[in-house]
Amino acid sequence: MQRVVVTGLGVLTPIGNDVQTYWTNLIAGECGVARITAFDPSPLDVRIGGEVKGFDPKNYMDMKAARRMDRFSQLAVAAAGEALCDAGITIDPERSERIAVMMNTGGGGIQTLTREVRNYYEKGPNRVSPFFIPMYAPNMAASQVSMTYGIHGPVRGSVAACAAGSQAFVDSWHLLRRGEADVVIAGGTEAGMDPVAVSAFANMGALSRRNDDPKRASRPFDAERDGFVFAEGCAYTHL
Repeated sequence: MQRVVVTGLGVLTPIGNDVQTYWTNLIAGECGVARITAFDPSPLDVRIGGEVKGFDPKNYMDMKAARRMDRFSQLAVAAAGEALCDAGITIDPERSERIAVMMNTGGGGIQTLTREVRNYYEKGPNRVSPFFIPMYAPNMAASQVSMTYGIHGPVRGSVAACAAGSQAFVDSWHLLRRGEADVVIAGGTEAGMDPVAVSAFANMGALSRRNDDPKRASRPFDAERDGFVFAEGCAYTHL
């Protein structure tokens, strides 16, 4: 039976924007949960979250391309680059059809969606961006990774809520075992730090409301748990 192994990693998280920093902070017990800074959370019942800090897309990609991507796709392109580098892989154009991308998400370009809805109602239909659909569509993270790195094999991106990243690994395993690809860049990405999204989860009763104690808010196995923490990030593996 052919084995499927991990040969490279790439991450952008609330506790580190590369694998080494992330791992060091993880084993040190660092917490990435704090008051939300992406927008003013004062009117919300939930004002804490896990944000990727210090991420500048121009350090990872051409700015013209970055402006045509939602943040969830920007994170995907950046993390995929680290995974490829970690694996020591240079994409060979003659072999690129044997490399696949499997990048899932829970929501896609939520920030783009809410921004363009505001543009429609505040400025009119002619001010809705022509890039709205390719920025919002959940499959675009996988597509942007494929186009950025010249990958021409199967490119798939699906939505599976909180299980999206895990589902990407399962689907990638099947893809490799069926012989449809020799290598898969697989993972999950999310960047829905938006007041509408946070409010929706809060109104479901799903989020912790420990605004005054953010570092102790995420406690899934504690008797006093009161919900999870809304966050963003991306993780890629090279299989």
